[in-house]
Amino acid sequence: MAHDLIVFGEDWGAHPSSTQHLIRAMLPERRIIWVNSLGLRAPRFSAKDGARLLRKFGSLVTSTFSLSEPSPEDGLRKPDIIISPAAIPLPGNPAAAAVTRRMVARQVRKAMSALGMRRPVVWSSLPTSEPLVGAFDERAVVFYAGDDFSALDGVDHEPVVALEQRLVEKAQLVLAASPEIAGRFPESKTMIVPHGVDIDLFARPQPRPADLPDGRPIVGFYGSLSGWIDIELLIKAAKTLPAANFVFIGPVNTDTQGLEALSNVFLLGPKPHEQLPAYVQHFRVAMLPFRDTPQIRACNPLKLREYLASGVAIASTEFPALEPYRSLIHVGTTPASFVEAVRQALQDHSRRTLRQRAVANETWQRRAEDLAAVIDLL
Repeated sequence: MAHDLIVFGEDWGAHPSSTQHLIRAMLPERRIIWVNSLGLRAPRFSAKDGARLLRKFGSLVTSTFSLSEPSPEDGLRKPDIIISPAAIPLPGNPAAAAVTRRMVARQVRKAMSALGMRRPVVWSSLPTSEPLVGAFDERAVVFYAGDDFSALDGVDHEPVVALEQRLVEKAQLVLAASPEIAGRFPESKTMIVPHGVDIDLFARPQPRPADLPDGRPIVGFYGSLSGWIDIELLIKAAKTLPAANFVFIGPVNTDTQGLEALSNVFLLGPKPHEQLPAYVQHFRVAMLPFRDTPQIRACNPLKLREYLASGVAIASTEFPALEPYRSLIHVGTTPASFVEAVRQALQDHSRRTLRQRAVANETWQRRAEDLAAVIDLL
C-alpha cells in the first residue's frame, strides 16, 4: 500500500530542489501534505530577510486548505495541501521549538483531517523539523539529506547539525544524495539516492532565447552566484577567452563587480526552471565553476545531470560527484587548467549523444519509483 506523506521541505514553487522533483514524481500514488520551510538560520536585520518574512506572513494569514490543481504555468500537479507554517525560525532555541511544534502541528493535523489522512510517513528534508517528530501518529520518519548541513552556506551550522543528529536518531530511514553525505550517518539505515533529471524537459530541442548574446560562442552557467562559486576563476577565464561570451543565469548573492566589468560577460538574472533548457541547449559550453569546499565535496548538483541531458559540452572544476561521468567532462583543477578545459570543451562537438545517453536511465521518475518501494515497506 502506498503510504501518505507529510513533507517538510523548502518553499514549494521556489527553484525546484531534489525533494520537489522526487515528491512530484510520487504524487499520483499517494496523498501528500507539503510544509514550507521552517528555516535553517535566524533572520538577519536585512532588507532581503525582512521581505521574506513579510511574504511568509502574508501567505500564512491568507492561506486556506484546498486540494491543489495543476499549475497554469507548467501544468504540473502540486501536493494535495501546501502549508505556510506558523514557525519561529530560531534553530536550536527550546522555547521557539516548543511554540513551533504546537502551532505547526495544529496546522498539519487540520490538513490531515481535511484529507482523511492517518498514520502517514513523515519525510523531512530540513533538520529544523525535528521538534515536530512524533506529533502526527506517524508510522515512520524519513530524513532526506540532500546537502551537508554542517558546511552548507547560509545555515546556522551548530544548532542545525545538533537537530540533524537528533533527527537521524529518530528516523527509520536516512536518504543521502551522495556517498560523502552518507558517510556521516549509520550505515544500517542509510540509503544513497543520487539525483535524477527530467530527460524529456532538457533533451527536447528548444528555440534560442532572444536575450542570449549573438556573435560569439557562449560559455554559460545557470544557478545561484554565491559563495561556493569561484568568481576569480571565472574572471580569469573570461579575460583569457575574449572570443567567447560568458553568460550567467540566476540570482546574484556574492560580489560580481569584477566579472560584470568585462565586455564579454552577461548576467541575465533568474529564469524559471522550465525555461533553462532553452538556454543551456544554446551554450557551446556549460560550466561547473565551484570552489573546493566541504559543501562542494559533498554535493550532487542537479545541474550536472541537466547539462548532460541537454547534450552540451561541460567544463568543470574537480569534485567527487563528477566520477560517473568523468570521461565526458573537461576538468580543470587549477585556474590555468580550467581555462584549458573550457578551450577543449569549445571544440567538443561530437559527443552530444553520448552525454545524453549517460543519464538516459537516471530520471526522477525512476528514482522516485525505487524510493517509493522502500518507503512503502516502512
